[in-house]
Amino acid sequence: MISTLLVVMLAQNFDQRGFIEERTVVYPQSAPGDSGHFVNTAAFRYEGSYTWTPWLKLSGSFDAQTDTHRQVARDPVLDVDDRSLARPAFSIRRLSATFHRGSWNVELGRQLIRWGRTDILNPTDRFAPKDYLSSVVDSQFLGVTAARVTYEKKSNTIDLIYQPWFTPSRTPLLNQRWTVLPPESAGVALSDNGAHYPGRGQYGVRWSRIAGGYEYSLNYFDGNNYLPQFAATFVPPKLGLVREYSRLRQYGADFAAPLKWLTLKSEAAYYTSPGTNGDEYLLYVIQAERFVKEWVLVGGYAGEYVTRPSNNPLQFSPERGFAKSFVGHVGYTIDVNRSVSADAAVRAGGSFVRFEYSQAQGQHWRTTTGFAWLRGDPGDFLGQYHRNSYGYLGLRYSF
Repeated sequence: MISTLLVVMLAQNFDQRGFIEERTVVYPQSAPGDSGHFVNTAAFRYEGSYTWTPWLKLSGSFDAQTDTHRQVARDPVLDVDDRSLARPAFSIRRLSATFHRGSWNVELGRQLIRWGRTDILNPTDRFAPKDYLSSVVDSQFLGVTAARVTYEKKSNTIDLIYQPWFTPSRTPLLNQRWTVLPPESAGVALSDNGAHYPGRGQYGVRWSRIAGGYEYSLNYFDGNNYLPQFAATFVPPKLGLVREYSRLRQYGADFAAPLKWLTLKSEAAYYTSPGTNGDEYLLYVIQAERFVKEWVLVGGYAGEYVTRPSNNPLQFSPERGFAKSFVGHVGYTIDVNRSVSADAAVRAGGSFVRFEYSQAQGQHWRTTTGFAWLRGDPGDFLGQYHRNSYGYLGLRYSF
């Protein structure tokens, strides 16, 4: 009787979910260095949490995946830091303990951290590296190992974060289509020599307030850019490339104002690179959003102003690649099971448009299909991927 009661109590405090997903991507055109037209991926994710006491919660998430394009490593090793060039076959996405007492909330361990208010681009989101391995226009967020302390009092919230272990964004592999090399490298053998990771920790603080229907915040970040610059070294007959991560300080703010007909949102961050040759610049977003019955309408502008350019042309920065663009999102819920959406970014030299249709079958199955269209000048960030337009079909079973 006691053992049965104990099992029931444990079950009541335990929550779990996950999914199994298969996704096929079709590229009508081949690209320099990558003649493949089909990429198939299979992924499994399991998430669980256990409420040990009213003030302590344990959370974890595990990923397993494979693919046909060698973007996923074949080594049967459990990854815990997301520093591998290829996507790991097995990885811990989250493993943390959360303590809650009164106005205080503390989370320790591997976790997902998001800052910012805008929907299409988040300039202040410095603790959220991304996985750009299989597409620079459809990234996934990575977890970081950190200590996060949040204090809430009435309309004010203070968020303190310390990240002792650096986690970079994962960049496309050099021999695949989402890496576009300069014309000067034609005919030169390239060697991917990995990365030099910073040894120092990162920290940040964010203060936010809700007052009179308005929401706003200020934040400060001191650490390293999770997007790399490439250092080149020529050792005949190959040109070796090494990823380096410049020092970064960020001063940011965001704002949201619900009005009668729409909600205005703005987010901006100024980046400095003390002691390095990294760029110094302002990145900002201004957007308006409106909900009309089953419609979601979002539109705005993402801008950039460079105060000090660097002398390194080998930089990878999709965030800045979407700057100086008019951006938008439209979503429509057809019924409880079906929805369609469209996303776009249009700038002087290039454009990106994506359409998606999603339909649920029963309680567990969902099919998603769509296509992405990229066009523009080869010298533009978006335009350089003009051979990478693609269609996709995904099937997910959730439990």
